[in-house]
Amino acid sequence: MKFLIVGLGNIGSEYAHTRHNIGFDILDAFAKKHGKTFAPDRYADYCMISVKGKQLHLIKPNTYMNLSGKAVRYWMQELKLDVNQIFILVDDLAIDFGKIRIRANGSDAGHNGLKNINELLLTQNYPRLRFGIGSNYAKGQQVDFVLGMFNEEEQKNLPELIKHSIDAIESFALSGLERTMNFFNKNN
Repeated sequence: MKFLIVGLGNIGSEYAHTRHNIGFDILDAFAKKHGKTFAPDRYADYCMISVKGKQLHLIKPNTYMNLSGKAVRYWMQELKLDVNQIFILVDDLAIDFGKIRIRANGSDAGHNGLKNINELLLTQNYPRLRFGIGSNYAKGQQVDFVLGMFNEEEQKNLPELIKHSIDAIESFALSGLERTMNFFNKNN
């Protein structure tokens, strides 16, 4: 069984480790845990990890956030996967920092990466992990907040939260979406 694990983010050093790039950071930590590194490939940086006989194909799209669907669609076709075999990692303003929510489907909730994926896959019905970044910003400062760095207190907690997200990815591949949602949505 194989899966496509997609971390959303923007390429370029100016976006590295920002709230919007948490998907990239989770996948970087996941690859490091398994002694793997990413290499440039078609529409994305790519690596493959094997976990208990399951193939996890990890991509970090290099199309910029707003065109993430192009990379997702290409890799789904390349790997001959259905939408239930993909798992999208995305930042979410509507969820408090420190919490994750795993869903089988849902709207883009104003997230341009998900919006483009929905448009190109012609569906909203694919699994995703929404990583809470909170909404602690002044009116009119949403873009600066999302494209900004985690504050000092948040950075102290990030390694454990990223580890928790990696555990959720492995659970998705090994135990399935339903069990993963039941466990991780209750144990935040």
